[in-house]
Amino acid sequence: MSTASVAHPHSLAQSFAAAGEILGRVLAGESLNAALGDLKRRIGAQALAAAAQDLCFNALRGYGVFDAVLDKLLDKPQVELPLRGLLLAAIAELSARPQSAHAVVHQAVEAAVVLGRSRAKGLVNAVLRGLQRRMQVLLPEIEATEPGRYRHPQWWIDALRAAYPAGWESAIIESNRHPPMTLRVNRRHLSALAYMEKLHRAGIEARVLDTQAVLLEKPCRVELLPGFAEGEVSVQDAGAQRAAPFLDVRDGMRVLDACAAPGGKTGHILELADCELVAVDADGVRARRIAENLSRLKLEARVISGDCLEPEGFAEGRPFERILLDAPCSASGVVRRHPDIKWLRRAGDIAGFARTQAALLQAMWQVLAVGGKLLYATCSVFPQENGEQVRDFLRRYRHAARLPLPGLADGQILPSPESDGFFYALLEKRGPE
Repeated sequence: MSTASVAHPHSLAQSFAAAGEILGRVLAGESLNAALGDLKRRIGAQALAAAAQDLCFNALRGYGVFDAVLDKLLDKPQVELPLRGLLLAAIAELSARPQSAHAVVHQAVEAAVVLGRSRAKGLVNAVLRGLQRRMQVLLPEIEATEPGRYRHPQWWIDALRAAYPAGWESAIIESNRHPPMTLRVNRRHLSALAYMEKLHRAGIEARVLDTQAVLLEKPCRVELLPGFAEGEVSVQDAGAQRAAPFLDVRDGMRVLDACAAPGGKTGHILELADCELVAVDADGVRARRIAENLSRLKLEARVISGDCLEPEGFAEGRPFERILLDAPCSASGVVRRHPDIKWLRRAGDIAGFARTQAALLQAMWQVLAVGGKLLYATCSVFPQENGEQVRDFLRRYRHAARLPLPGLADGQILPSPESDGFFYALLEKRGPE
């Protein structure tokens, strides 16, 4: 597909073609963020990229249904990935907008040409016309299965049902919804109530969730947010906003934010306390985003691209009084923001994440001062990465104690209308190991 030469304004066919290319790359194992980022860099057309992104999100949210539908409509299930991606995007759109079937089918057929697959026009037409004829039978049949009804892999459904007998279903349903847009008001500038007045004057409806958290009724572009460029407010999920207060940082403390990119929690810590903060991330590109976010907030930290498994390189022989370890994880709590994750992950991946988390906890514990506190955080809903990980750690380290967190008895936050899924455990070091 030659997206670089796409004419403007873009057509639905061009959006379908771009979505087909992106979804093809996701089906091959690439992350949606990476594929979308590459498209945006190459075409430089924001409207087309946004339209393609919407098509991809819709297709991936319902992938468990649409992929099964496609297999039933194809005579030969093996179709090259960009074309399969196009078909998935078109099936999702046709399912959502059956009243626009003629336009959807026509534009999807034309998208095959944009993709450079002119010979596949007949296949695209046949699949979508077949769906129109059989939709009333196929969709109920597939949605009768749990992966079809809940739009998640069966292993994922089974794991959540076992872990949360009373809450698994609502957590999965929330994970399929569009995510909320929540702001963190910078208390160094103003209160949440004062910022609400600014939003009201700008015609943006919102409500206060917590001390500094404001939930928008409808998402909007950050450029439209009053005071955003001046650092008065940041976009951060309400669940993520709980990390910095839990860490209990005081003025003058030496603090480490490990695995810190893109820097949302880094900024929040510095908004709450005047401290000596070191922010570390292994990804150099993402580490630069920490510095960019802090620059907008007019805050300062020492930002390092480094390996948190080898903290001696940046600890400089001085222990930290507070450490936030935002550990790499399955990201199972934020799949409504990254719908490709649930289809790219495999059940066996969780053990791999758990091994990395255990190694990071051990490394961070070595540079935590006696009497210091470490907040272990993930955006996961799987116990193997969360409660079980912490229990294993406490068995290995006799001077580690888990402290209670206000309003969060077991540390787990499940996806809800107001928050993504997160886990927190605050550990205190009560003696040398």
